[in-house]
Amino acid sequence: MLQSVCLRGLLLLLVGRQVYTQEQCLKASVNSCGDCIKSGPGCAWCKDLNFTKTGEQEAARCDTVAFLINRGCSPNSIINPKNNMHKDLNKPLTTGANPVQIQPQEIRLDLRPGMPHTFQIQFKRAVGYPVDLYYLMDLSYSMKDDLMNVKNLGNSLLKELTKITGNARIGFGSFVDKTVLPYTDTNEAKLKQPCAIKTEPCQPAFGFQHVLSLTKDGNLFKNMVDKQHISGNLDPPEGSLDAIMQAAVCVNEIGWGNSTRLLVLATDDGFHMAGDGKLAAILEPNKETCQLVDNKYSMSNFWDYPSVGQIARKLEEQNIQPIFAVTKKMEPVYTELSRLIPKSAVGVLSDDSSNVVNLIVDAYNNLTSEVIMAHDALPNFVSVKYSSNCQGGEKPSDRGKCDNVNIGQDVTFNVTVTVDQCIASQSFLIGPLGFNEKLKVTVQTRCECECDDTKENHSHCGGNGKVECGSCRCNTGFLGQLCECKLGEKDEASLKKQCRKDNGTECEGKGDCVCGRCQCHITEAGGNFYGEHCQCDDEHCEKFNNTLCAGHGTCKCGECECKAGYEGTACHCQKSDEACKRDGNVCFNRGKCVCNQCECERGYKGPYCETCSTCQRPCQQSGSCVECMAFRKGPFKENCSSACGHLKHEMAEKLLKSDCRVKDSEGCWMSFTMKEQLGFDKYDMNVLKDRECPEGPNIAAIVGGSLAAVALIGLLILLIIKAVIYASDLREWRRFEKDRKHEKTSGTNPLFQNATTTVQNPTFSGDS
Repeated sequence: MLQSVCLRGLLLLLVGRQVYTQEQCLKASVNSCGDCIKSGPGCAWCKDLNFTKTGEQEAARCDTVAFLINRGCSPNSIINPKNNMHKDLNKPLTTGANPVQIQPQEIRLDLRPGMPHTFQIQFKRAVGYPVDLYYLMDLSYSMKDDLMNVKNLGNSLLKELTKITGNARIGFGSFVDKTVLPYTDTNEAKLKQPCAIKTEPCQPAFGFQHVLSLTKDGNLFKNMVDKQHISGNLDPPEGSLDAIMQAAVCVNEIGWGNSTRLLVLATDDGFHMAGDGKLAAILEPNKETCQLVDNKYSMSNFWDYPSVGQIARKLEEQNIQPIFAVTKKMEPVYTELSRLIPKSAVGVLSDDSSNVVNLIVDAYNNLTSEVIMAHDALPNFVSVKYSSNCQGGEKPSDRGKCDNVNIGQDVTFNVTVTVDQCIASQSFLIGPLGFNEKLKVTVQTRCECECDDTKENHSHCGGNGKVECGSCRCNTGFLGQLCECKLGEKDEASLKKQCRKDNGTECEGKGDCVCGRCQCHITEAGGNFYGEHCQCDDEHCEKFNNTLCAGHGTCKCGECECKAGYEGTACHCQKSDEACKRDGNVCFNRGKCVCNQCECERGYKGPYCETCSTCQRPCQQSGSCVECMAFRKGPFKENCSSACGHLKHEMAEKLLKSDCRVKDSEGCWMSFTMKEQLGFDKYDMNVLKDRECPEGPNIAAIVGGSLAAVALIGLLILLIIKAVIYASDLREWRRFEKDRKHEKTSGTNPLFQNATTTVQNPTFSGDS
């Protein structure tokens, strides 16, 4: 008993001293020991037969070592594979008699997914390491004086390089530009004789030509360069990048060897780059292949210029270190270019290139004393970080770097390799830029458990399965934690109902319902759906730059779980609120800082959520608070401090302008200004001391006005009656006057009636 306790304590102590950050086990879909190991570097598996309780899933066997021990798992029963490394120093990648500068030459890594492994690379600059130098010269007309000096530099340059390495070769190539408009005059006579002075030696216009392969013969260099003549073109930029690309990819033609490779570009002008070919209707991009026919670039007028990115990549692939020997006026241009091309240098030529030998020697010393450790294309899910014992190299980065490394000096690089998922055995190369020697790293993953307790038809599994790493693997026709479920003995409908979430699709359409439990399918990428109803997978999270969770998080059931220091829905940005701060306040307290940008709320906008174009001052809503705070009146009089704590006020004798004018409970007008503070609904107010209250009614004026109105109305009524009577009398008088005129003309008084009345008997006729 005491021995067991001591053993557990020792194991816990070792776990606590792990250098990896595996204090937790983020397990997802776990049905076996292999699933557990794949879940993460912090996960271990307990193979004790009786570790799980009745009804408990097999995933309970998977957790951290400390947790499993606390639950009672025997330390000897814990499966927790570690990383392994196998060095093989007997398989050097270098050949020939050249000294070995990098150790080891080949290693094999057996890595557990998610568990980083660090190993060391030793680098030592060897004495006498060979140097290949290819001199690439601009032969446009402005380089006439320079060509004369270059013809004599072969032996001098070889002599100086031999002093350093004891083994040097030199070659020569030249360039001008594409022989089409607008780069070169395409007049037939001008193509043959592009120089301004027709009597001087001048070779026809050309793009790039390879003159001399790498050689140790300085006299041959002089003789071949003596045969070269100046040429010419129209526009100032030259076809430098075309020439560099051909010099880099034509390895056999140039004669590049297993050596330090230097490419010297001598020019007095700028360069054309990808896209400039459109000016000559050249639309086909540069294909980065050797196209020398009779030592001349045959596709010069058919392929566009290469991009700076293409040049940088090809130079790095071929371990070629460029030296830009340029005039003073071009130094800023090529300095910027050098920043985009690793292991490159810039030197300033004199007017006639007389200093070119010293320039090249100085650049060589600077380049070779800088050691940059890098890798080629990595397999998927593999990442590599570097650190070194050099000053400034302690912090891990994507490339290791050491400056001022002398010949014979040992430099140590720490290389950390991490594999995020299970992969098949794959290899990649690591080595110093500018050197051909590489370390071959072969990586494979440890994704399966190696258990020795497998027993067929074990009683623990009811005789219906075998024990493997402590859990049952059921025979065909049986299912369950202990293989207790035999298909066909239970009602199929009731079993399938258990596999439906909220009466939806069976196992969400991502698994099979077997004995009332979902057996999840494999995803298209080879992973597993998981969850009680197979509702989860770890492959469909948000991507950034086409990388799941931006490479800074783990996809868990459709959502990214970010690593420490990262945030965002795709873990695509580092945690920081520096860009969200203004005057020490984050987003003015009106939003949250996500990915170093403010996500504003309630309509606020701007980099710091400082403005809201649609927001209005809450004048009316603040009226009761102003009344209670400033004048001790209103509905909030009794609880003013609690109801109006978001407002602060000061009294003012006079306001230059008034933002708000609100009527209080007594009918008086209150005037005040509102200045918004940090956060929501917080304001500082200046309240005008005097309210504008309406005056009381004037009784005398009201009574006097009423009486005057009654008198006026009565007078109007009398006038109307008088007018009606007058109109009636006038009408009668006019009628009377009319009748009088009629009497004078007819002699009859219309008012007189005759006194005799004649009556006739209708039955009597006088004729009879």
